[in-house]
Amino acid sequence: MTKDEELLLMEQLSDPATQRKAFERLVKTFSEPLYWQVRRIVLSHEDADDVMQNVMIKAWTKLDSFQKEARISTWLYRIAINESLDFMRRKKTRQMVSTDEGEISVARQLMADEYFDGDETAALLQEAIAQLPDVQRTVFNLRYFDDMKYSDISQMLQTTEGALKASYHLAVKKISEYFHRHD
Repeated sequence: MTKDEELLLMEQLSDPATQRKAFERLVKTFSEPLYWQVRRIVLSHEDADDVMQNVMIKAWTKLDSFQKEARISTWLYRIAINESLDFMRRKKTRQMVSTDEGEISVARQLMADEYFDGDETAALLQEAIAQLPDVQRTVFNLRYFDDMKYSDISQMLQTTEGALKASYHLAVKKISEYFHRHD
């Protein structure tokens, strides 16, 4: 979506007469890229669907608080990333509390997921990414999979480009080390 199209969409979202139709367009336009961003963080299809529902509900309820100086795509990605990270924190807390569940590796979970279409190397990459701290994992996913510019990520995560470059570099190093250990 071009910047002009986003400006028009923002106008339509601000007008109660066109808001519902504009939000439908927003959902159609951004659902797939947001889903894949969420999916790279939470890994499973079912979890990604749950998080995406929360993302769209939050976007709808927070339309009034959207600050028009940011791009709507940046705002949506920020919501999606925050919802994904919150979900992962809650999931980690539940797993620490639960003693009934045995520990299953991310790779094995992915290989068992009927929606996962990768091979063992892709599953191992996802396992390595899952080991990263939240910020490094997010920055790596945005740069590596979405090929986002540091300037866009900087706006989205509200941090400096230098800090993002350092996070990405550390993430790549940790992933490489993970692969060397699992050769």
